[in-house]
Amino acid sequence: MKQSRIPWLCSGIFATTLLIRSLVLAVPSACGETYIAGQFGFAVPGGLSDGDSTSSFLSSSLGPNVTATHGDLELSTSLVYGGKVGHYFNSARWLGLEAEVFHTTPHIDQQVHTLTIQTPTIPSVTGRATFQGAYFRVLTLAPFNVMFRYHKTRLQPYAGVGPGIFFARIKGEGLAPDSPESTSDNARLGLNAKVGVEYSVTRHLTAFAEWKFNYAHFKFNENENLFPFPYGFDATYTMHLVSFGVGYHF
Repeated sequence: MKQSRIPWLCSGIFATTLLIRSLVLAVPSACGETYIAGQFGFAVPGGLSDGDSTSSFLSSSLGPNVTATHGDLELSTSLVYGGKVGHYFNSARWLGLEAEVFHTTPHIDQQVHTLTIQTPTIPSVTGRATFQGAYFRVLTLAPFNVMFRYHKTRLQPYAGVGPGIFFARIKGEGLAPDSPESTSDNARLGLNAKVGVEYSVTRHLTAFAEWKFNYAHFKFNENENLFPFPYGFDATYTMHLVSFGVGYHF
């Protein structure tokens, strides 16, 4: 009995191996090179900072020759959603261009932070205080990513890099109890980089998962009605994003 089962077992293992190889290695015929896709995932913020040794990023003018510096601010994890369109060249199927847009809301959490006030007449004073949170959203437009992929299998790893235009908005409460909420907008040029993997389900349908890294430096203008940022601030924005999606190839 045991000897009779061995050929069947070997045949089953062989058939399974062939199936896996066909799913992973076979390339769909006439696979389109222009595509559109939707993406959805989550953003894990790196934070807002200036990246220097003191880990301070906020500077303000509170009066003549008076400045204040705040410690790094933590951002909350948030959802991300958007879409993209791209094309791989027939003459170099491993090379392509892609444009994408996505939106996320990594709000500034309420947190304890450090505050240092400096004047020309007295030594700097450093203290800790509870920082009131604020609404923060970022719309990222990547007009073109240069894309590289391994195109000879159904399961295709890829990487891309390009500039990103980051439209940021902070919304906070007014300084007075009855004053309306105020906002401050910012648009900056930064970096959008990604790595991922895509699987060809059919000739035209693909599924993908990717990791993105965003980097930009924001500079918000002063707004006396915007609490807790009435004085404006400079900050370096770093963001890690994980997204999943489905694409259609023409």
